[in-house]
Amino acid sequence: MRKQGVLLVNLGTPDSPSVSDVRKYLGEFLMDERVIDINPINRALLVKGIIVPFRSPKSAKIYKEVWTENGSPLLYYSIRQKEMLQEKLGNSYVVELAMRYQSPSIKTALDSLKKQQVDSIRVVPLFPQYASASTGSVIQKVMELVGKWQTIPDISFVNSFHNDEGMIEVFADNARKYNPDSFDHILFSFHGLPERQLIKADHSGKYCLQTPNCCSRLNDVNRFCYSAQSHDTARLIAEKLNLPKERYTVCFQSRLGNSPWKKPYTIEVLEELAKKGLKRLLVFSPAFVADCLETNIEIAREYHEEFRNWGGEKVQLVESLNDNPKWIDALEAIVLAKQQKPVFQSVK
Repeated sequence: MRKQGVLLVNLGTPDSPSVSDVRKYLGEFLMDERVIDINPINRALLVKGIIVPFRSPKSAKIYKEVWTENGSPLLYYSIRQKEMLQEKLGNSYVVELAMRYQSPSIKTALDSLKKQQVDSIRVVPLFPQYASASTGSVIQKVMELVGKWQTIPDISFVNSFHNDEGMIEVFADNARKYNPDSFDHILFSFHGLPERQLIKADHSGKYCLQTPNCCSRLNDVNRFCYSAQSHDTARLIAEKLNLPKERYTVCFQSRLGNSPWKKPYTIEVLEELAKKGLKRLLVFSPAFVADCLETNIEIAREYHEEFRNWGGEKVQLVESLNDNPKWIDALEAIVLAKQQKPVFQSVK
């Protein structure tokens, strides 16, 4: 029986929280030309000479905190998503999982699909909002590897699913259990990007630099902009929860280095809200489909502690999609979609 292939790809995680495995992971991740998009020689000097040697021991300690009896939560939930999707799609599909960095590798997953002689491959980078450093990197790597095959099957890529109704509903469902109305303010905290990468994504060459609040509304000019898609994701979740605009803030976390990153920074928003006397914050992290270091440690622990130091009382994380059956239903629909909706269709 002929089968269709599905390749799910998440970012990656160290094989263990040991310093050596964290060093190996950070080295592969940060040497990606799409992640640190500077001169290759400068990137190598920065990553291999400064970031990896000094950051690895500190990061290893944090990874030990996020590690569970099931190992890395990001890898655990990614495997669960793969297994549950395979069960839903049935025997006419072969679902493989890969990590962009470390194990299981994209090459290993693609080789498995080739060995099983699938007729087609649907590649789903597990990043709701498109960014060159995440989705773009996955697509480039897949094309590099498959481009060397003697015979290339029909391949399609999911560019973005930031406005997917099923995904939006799961995030809203996860929030409802905490009663959003009982919180003083809501944060939608997305992973940050350097401003230069957002400017590079503006193919018009002028919109991003000349338009005030250019990311606040998604349109046909900025439809591939990570920040604009992030704002749209937040807007759609807020609409599901009947949250007026003044009740929530879109912000960005996890910046690295001294160059300007997309603002506002989550940590600065937390301090500002605490100084205004706000006590309880509900925080989404809709750039991730599985809980990981950035959600369980950075938001749920570090931001909570900082907020309390500034006079606040509670930062409550809304958990990610993880292995929620409704998310697997949404993922199935994304895989089976013959033609993706325009990413800007949700604009009113």
